[in-house]
Amino acid sequence: MAVFLTEAGPAITQFVCQFCSILAVVLIFCLDSTVAETKITSDPLNIMSSWNMSVHFCQWRGISCDKRHQRVTGLNLNSQKLQGSLSPYVGNLSFLQVLVLSNNRFSLEIPAEIGNLRRLQTLYLYENLFTGQIPANLSGCTNLVAISFANNNLVGKIPAGFSNLVKLQGFNVQMNKLSGGFPAFFGNFSSLKLIKATLNNFVGSIPDSLGQLKRLSYLSMGGNMLSGTIPPSIFNISALQVLSLPVNKLRGTLPPEMGNMLPNLVNFSVGDNEFTGFIPLSLSNASNLQMFTIAINGFSGLMPSLEKMKGLFWLSISTNNLGTGQYGDLRFLDTLSNKTSLKLLSISANNFGGPLPSSITNLTSLNTLTVDFNQIFGSIPSGIGNLVNLGQLDMGNNRFTGEIPVEIGSLKQLIKLSLYSNHFSGTIPSSIGNLSLLTHLKLEENSLHGVIPPSLGKSQSLLLLNLSQNNLSGSIPKELMTITSLTISLSVSQNYLTGQLPAEVGALTNLGELDISNNMLSGGIPDSLGSCVKLEFLYMQRNSFRGSIPTSLGSLRGLQVVDLSHNNLTGNIPDFFESFHSLLRLNMSFNDLEGIVPTKGVFENSTATSVEGNSKLCGGIAEFQLPSCNIKATEKRGLSLSLKLIIAICGLLGAVLVLASLCFLFVKRGRVEPKSNPSLNLSLRTSYQILLKATDGFSQANLLGVGGFGSVYKGVLEENGPIIAVKVLNVFHPAASKSFKAECKVMRNIRHRNLVKLLTACSGFDYQGNEFKALVYEFMVNGSLEDWLHPFHGSDETQESPRKSLNFLQRIGIAMDVACALDYLHQGNQTPIVHCDLKPSNVLLNEELEGRVGDFGLARFFAENATAYNLDPSSTIGIGGTVGYAPPEYGTGNEVSTSGDVYAYGILLLEMFTGKKPTDDLFTDDLSLHSFVEAALPEQVEKLLDPILLQEIREREMDQDRAESSSNTRISQVWDRIVSIFELGLTCSAQSPSERMKMVDVTVELSTIQKALFGS
Repeated sequence: MAVFLTEAGPAITQFVCQFCSILAVVLIFCLDSTVAETKITSDPLNIMSSWNMSVHFCQWRGISCDKRHQRVTGLNLNSQKLQGSLSPYVGNLSFLQVLVLSNNRFSLEIPAEIGNLRRLQTLYLYENLFTGQIPANLSGCTNLVAISFANNNLVGKIPAGFSNLVKLQGFNVQMNKLSGGFPAFFGNFSSLKLIKATLNNFVGSIPDSLGQLKRLSYLSMGGNMLSGTIPPSIFNISALQVLSLPVNKLRGTLPPEMGNMLPNLVNFSVGDNEFTGFIPLSLSNASNLQMFTIAINGFSGLMPSLEKMKGLFWLSISTNNLGTGQYGDLRFLDTLSNKTSLKLLSISANNFGGPLPSSITNLTSLNTLTVDFNQIFGSIPSGIGNLVNLGQLDMGNNRFTGEIPVEIGSLKQLIKLSLYSNHFSGTIPSSIGNLSLLTHLKLEENSLHGVIPPSLGKSQSLLLLNLSQNNLSGSIPKELMTITSLTISLSVSQNYLTGQLPAEVGALTNLGELDISNNMLSGGIPDSLGSCVKLEFLYMQRNSFRGSIPTSLGSLRGLQVVDLSHNNLTGNIPDFFESFHSLLRLNMSFNDLEGIVPTKGVFENSTATSVEGNSKLCGGIAEFQLPSCNIKATEKRGLSLSLKLIIAICGLLGAVLVLASLCFLFVKRGRVEPKSNPSLNLSLRTSYQILLKATDGFSQANLLGVGGFGSVYKGVLEENGPIIAVKVLNVFHPAASKSFKAECKVMRNIRHRNLVKLLTACSGFDYQGNEFKALVYEFMVNGSLEDWLHPFHGSDETQESPRKSLNFLQRIGIAMDVACALDYLHQGNQTPIVHCDLKPSNVLLNEELEGRVGDFGLARFFAENATAYNLDPSSTIGIGGTVGYAPPEYGTGNEVSTSGDVYAYGILLLEMFTGKKPTDDLFTDDLSLHSFVEAALPEQVEKLLDPILLQEIREREMDQDRAESSSNTRISQVWDRIVSIFELGLTCSAQSPSERMKMVDVTVELSTIQKALFGS
């Protein structure tokens, strides 16, 4: 060939070279797998349609050529939704300078042949699904200026041969699974300006050689396992604008001249490390600083002046040892008085003392102000009402005095108000009822007096209301019982409240905890309390309740703790407590109860049940030390009760027959009776030996599933003991340890009925001396939501066993359960928790098909307002999540946020009611689950609905055709609600985070739909 070209002349040479270029480009993305080793499997935007011989290849879409020789110099197919793998024929484009395939769905390994492209300057493969290692022979591309492999699934180390890439200016490998130490030879790349290595598994220390990079402006290595100190040479890089190293194991102190050495610093983030020492006084000279985050370290001393930082908008110094506990600690806040851009100010969990300066009221742009867990005293500054943009105000656990200002009621954007554990006096301002967005109101442990303002009933977004441990008097306003949004807790305990518990309490159907203990309440326990079917914790002790325990409480099957002690209750102990398999503690001591004490369920454990102080009780287990029962008297009582029961059943039967004729749409939400399961001990201690025995040697027969970081086994603790689920971590996975710590950290701080309960954890060694880590959870008898939505996924669809299916009301109930769980994670804690991996396989179902969210291996504690203020993507740790459920912004390097969970929830909701996975084969062109639903609404809603649900509704429609004609109107209303469900899913899964709803609003909307359907 070479001889031929020489003899044929330049014209033929150019023709052959052009022909080779055409052939190479065609082979790279050939749609015929018989021609090339790999292929494009999906081209929804029809990019390849322009790649034909009717036009010159230099005019093909995405192709750039040099004008002189017409050789391909650029291939740019960014964000074209291409799916498939990258062919090794790309290595034949020898004149290629720019290769951009970012934001697509390319998978498999990066072809080593790219290393043949000696002229290549720009290589962007970020936001794909590439696996395997970074090709070592890329070291041959010595002209490379910019490399980005961000947001893929690459493993292994950075190749040693990369030391040849001396022209590099930008290097981005964040959000992969790379390991090993970060190479020291990067310090030789004198032109390097940007290093992004966030969210990998890098270990060792930060190379001191990086301090030689005088042009470096961006250094981000957060979310790894780096240790040691920050090399002093790093602080000599005067061009540095971003230094982001959070969530590592770094230690040491900050240099005294740091503020003078880094004059261009914009973002300094070293949160969640092990730093100590003082904050340098020279920091006051860092006039360009916009974001300063040192939370969760061991810094001490006082904060310097921040006056020169004109653009500061994020100051997080919480969870350190700053301050002296005395007057003057907070003077630095006066230097913030002109910071109109400040959005977040968090100084919580330190040792700050003195009064809160009045200058704080000038920060009118503040969205979050947290000063809790300090020693601040004095009153809340007048003018607090100026902070009209405030969404979170947390002043708990301090020494504040005085009255709660009435003007707090003018903070219309307030979502969380926490003033607990102080010395506030006076009355609760009725103006707080004007805060329509308020979800958390915590005023416990103060000296407040007077009555509970009925106006609080106007706060219809409240999830948690805690007024306990004050000096409140009067009755419990029935208006509180109209706050149907209450899901976490309502506590008014340890006050001086009188009167009865309002019968309207039955409206709180989603309430998880009710605490009215230690008051002076009287009357009977209202029957309507049995309507609070989501109750898990019921505290009514130390009041003057009388009468018998209502049989309606038998519907509260999720109860875990019940305390009715120290009242005047009479009658028998209801038998239904025996069947409450979730019940961990039952206290009915010091009442006037009579009759036989049951012996099953919680009554089998004398440490979990207390019945002392009831002189008329008999029987029970021996540990109760009660007298034996008079059998004849018992039989007589039983006969009397049987007669009453028969009469009651006859009366109810007529009512049931009438109600049955009106039930025309949905069957009652299915329930599966659980097997006998003794109460789980939350203080359970375990070991490798115990778990080995419980799972029968981690046998395949007990294997429930395999996940990203390990395997889950079913087990039984001891003979006839409780059934458990054991998640055994794969300790050889580089991120398993981080996942284990994350899950333990999260589960230690949360408690909600819709979250899978972590019983204990085990960290030790097996019999071979290998490291062993495991998490022990309550066992969910009905598996995962994935099992019910897609029962044949990965199995033989021809199997004869009946298909699992969920009816309409069950799906709505599970959707509400998941929404409540996410809402709690996002707003039920001092610091929001982002789950990061919500999907059907992480939603488990108990014996009553109630949803429980699990798997917190990727979860992160997070400041909720981060995404709202365009923070640098590397400033906080981000998680990719699972394909199909991860929001699009995670793919562009943005940090995790609660809106990312909302996106995943939206996709989950659409999946639940269409029956289609977001990765379904149907969605291969320009179609996604979101766009599929969006295109069909509202006219073609029937085509969207899962065929199982459609059949259910059709059957109900047929029933209605035989009933009164007015039912047709109600059926149309049902279809309207179905449209509303899909619209809710679309809003949650919107492309832009700003267009998505908050989970608190999702729960309200879904509750409205749920009630409308139940009403129908």
